[in-house]
Amino acid sequence: MRRMALLTAVSVTSTATTVAGAAMSTADTIAAADIGVNGALINVINGAGAPVNFTILDPGTTTVGNAGTTSAQAVTNGTDRWFRLSPGHVNPATGFANVTLSSATSVTYKLIRC
Repeated sequence: MRRMALLTAVSVTSTATTVAGAAMSTADTIAAADIGVNGALINVINGAGAPVNFTILDPGTTTVGNAGTTSAQAVTNGTDRWFRLSPGHVNPATGFANVTLSSATSVTYKLIRC
């Protein structure tokens, strides 16, 4: 089984903090410690020539045991989009939230702890 890449979060601890973008892959994880109890914000920056779809996977199940639903969100080429991660996105069995991209070519991210 291929291990997903672990994305790294930054804390904004002063009035002015520089956060550098970092490369993403098509399947990444975010540690529960980086999401914490307040959540986290991820900025997906699409430098590619075509739109990409970003998905935060739902680790939960419905009351009848069906898998949680996910919705891919488009990030238009040459733009960026912010997404909020909540503690509910963390799979309690693994301690990680999982995110996917339809293509990682020229896509970077910034992950901020709330």
